[in-house]
Amino acid sequence: MTIRLKFTKMQGLGNDFVMLDGVRQRIELSPAQIARLADRHFGVGCDQVLLVERPSRADVDFRYRIFNADGAEVEQCGNGARCFVHFVRDRGLTAKRTIRVETLGGVIEPTLEADGQVRVDMGVPRFESDAIPFVGDSATATQSLDVAGESVTISALSMGNPHAVQLVPDVEAAPVAAQGPLLERHPHFPRGVNASYMQVVDRANIRLRVWERGAGETLACGTGACAAVVAGIRRGLLDSTVRVGTRGGELAIRWDGPGEPVLMTGPATTVFEGEWQVDA
Repeated sequence: MTIRLKFTKMQGLGNDFVMLDGVRQRIELSPAQIARLADRHFGVGCDQVLLVERPSRADVDFRYRIFNADGAEVEQCGNGARCFVHFVRDRGLTAKRTIRVETLGGVIEPTLEADGQVRVDMGVPRFESDAIPFVGDSATATQSLDVAGESVTISALSMGNPHAVQLVPDVEAAPVAAQGPLLERHPHFPRGVNASYMQVVDRANIRLRVWERGAGETLACGTGACAAVVAGIRRGLLDSTVRVGTRGGELAIRWDGPGEPVLMTGPATTVFEGEWQVDA
């Protein structure tokens, strides 16, 4: 038996997604089926698959689930959150401009701005070891890890998902492809980690590349941008409002300090729609 699933392909700064409407149709896919859907040769192709569903609680409007290209479900996705807003509005699932949505990493609140950009309240960053999770003391601004015999200084934190942020002098020369997979699976991060490489241009601008857990290097990472700015502010390198330059474009990030949420603003675009055939 073959099932046809309608999907929408979207992207936020080149970080691309297959969006699935689980409100109007029942969707149950195995990790292997999700990985095939995300495959750029045998499927539609994307960094993550996002499944929009009805909420499971009364104080939110939707639930959305995030699956990396390897089929594993993860907690949070900043660029996906912006695409989510345009997706539910374009499909007539809501007319709201500010939407409360539950994710595995907690409730977030994106808002569609008048210019089409989306501002997302990404919640309060967490630094406790058990919240990341991280094996060791993550309360300080930096931590040292042994990576293939090399001592690497990172900042460990959670933006609803785990991040390790590293300061580099030149982001284009950073060992993203070689070192990123080693950090992703480092034993100090029992659930894996997103490895970010941040170059500080000045107190209001950084450049960033991210090796995403379960997806590899992406053109942009929303939670990675948030984590990098938070890490830079904690280290005294950045002001509260920062432009983050990625290979896919720019994001605006604001964080006013401990106990305050991180605000992310950026674009989201629909690329095309289609149907995907999958064997039941």
